[in-house]
Amino acid sequence: MNRFMPCLLIHHRHLHQLQNAGPLCSHLKSRSVIRFSGPDTIKFLQGLLSNDVRRFGESPNEDNSPVVPPMYAALLTPQGRFLYDFFLYRQSRPEEKLDRNGLVEILADVDGSVLDELLATLKKYRLRSKVDIENVAEDFYCWQRYGRGLSEKTPSVEEPVAASVGWRGGDDRSGSSASNGNDVGWQWFKDPRLDCLGFRGIFPSGTTPPLVESDKETDEEKYLLWRLEKGVAEGSTEIPKGLNAISFDKGCYVGQELIARTHHRGVIRKRLLPLKFLDNNGKEVERKVTAGSEVINTASGKKTGSVTTAFGFCGMGVLRLEEAFKGSDSLTILGQEDIKVEAIRASWWPSEWFRDQQHTAVA
Repeated sequence: MNRFMPCLLIHHRHLHQLQNAGPLCSHLKSRSVIRFSGPDTIKFLQGLLSNDVRRFGESPNEDNSPVVPPMYAALLTPQGRFLYDFFLYRQSRPEEKLDRNGLVEILADVDGSVLDELLATLKKYRLRSKVDIENVAEDFYCWQRYGRGLSEKTPSVEEPVAASVGWRGGDDRSGSSASNGNDVGWQWFKDPRLDCLGFRGIFPSGTTPPLVESDKETDEEKYLLWRLEKGVAEGSTEIPKGLNAISFDKGCYVGQELIARTHHRGVIRKRLLPLKFLDNNGKEVERKVTAGSEVINTASGKKTGSVTTAFGFCGMGVLRLEEAFKGSDSLTILGQEDIKVEAIRASWWPSEWFRDQQHTAVA
């Protein structure tokens, strides 16, 4: 079931306005925050999640800012199927140093719709590990800053203008206090998944993040529309597999065997694709398709895939690449054959992905 119930129709002009709008900012009410702490924090997460979290346990370099960029990671089933996604942060004061035991706290931005289930799963895996897992959703909020005008070539930690607000360790910290109402130095980070998604951050609840102008703050539905246009899923209700959340160089973690085998064989027959829903005249169809709808190719009679997210006339779905692109004129919704489905190749796709698609089609 979709987490968002649109309160207005989303027409093509709304998407066009979003694409041409300046930086927008949304409080992500669909996300929650949990905290990991204790001497076994890094070891626990390293053995559980798909990405390499060891950098969070490294001592800060005295010549550089102690702030470590966030990381995107996933928790998988033993069979390698996606369960939950995590945006991991190690927020540090400039004067902070790790003690001899390497103690560090990690905050995780997670899907709020499965929070209780996620906490129960993490505690099941904890066993005798010395790590505390806390729900701190009331203390911290997740935010996203996105839209036109955010350079994709800025540093991974912050925007150039961010330095003027006093976030970096060597800058005037009064700027941070004035902007956040605190002296912790919370800040925006480039989204660890894709540059085109903008910036993300965790900030204390009850405060307004830096660089957020009142006329640029908007509801989370706009961010959802931005993601759909980019073809990027988020959270356990949308993601069929991870996105920039896997390290192929780290050691073992839950579900690694299947993921590594698929990666090294290089055969991907299905991918998550941006979708548009149209009528027979090519006009966008509003709010007629729901998540879970099956996509079929009427020419071959074969099932091509399924819709994972639907919002207005846009959506995302996991489709067979050969059917999705070779038979795109024949894609429809099962039981709603008057609705056409247009599969779109996301602009951020690496070139080798499209070559893989062509090889699959030949095979």
